[in-house]
Amino acid sequence: METRRWLLETHGPVCAYCARRVSPSGITLDHVTPRRGQRAFDRRDNLVLACTPCNARKADTSIMAFLLGQRQRAVNMVRFGSHLSPMLRQMAEQIAGPEEVARALRLADPDYPYAD
Repeated sequence: METRRWLLETHGPVCAYCARRVSPSGITLDHVTPRRGQRAFDRRDNLVLACTPCNARKADTSIMAFLLGQRQRAVNMVRFGSHLSPMLRQMAEQIAGPEEVARALRLADPDYPYAD
């Protein structure tokens, strides 16, 4: 299955950085670790859905610098990035902090009654 469609089915049309809901046609794919011409970075474990403003703001910025610029981005990435590589998940979790990680994981659980 195509990665974009898989992410839309898994997380819905929600930006992994700001958690804003966007129309499915308006959401973009973002390389968490900028690809810089390397195909290995086109894998699912390096791609998230991002709204156009967040994708443009991040551009080729390192993910660590981008997440440190606004801690809530790391919290959102924990919530919408369960498919990411262990290294990227651990980085986001460390930046977000343990309490926010627990909250993000609860909200990511489809059976959690207060997710909306």
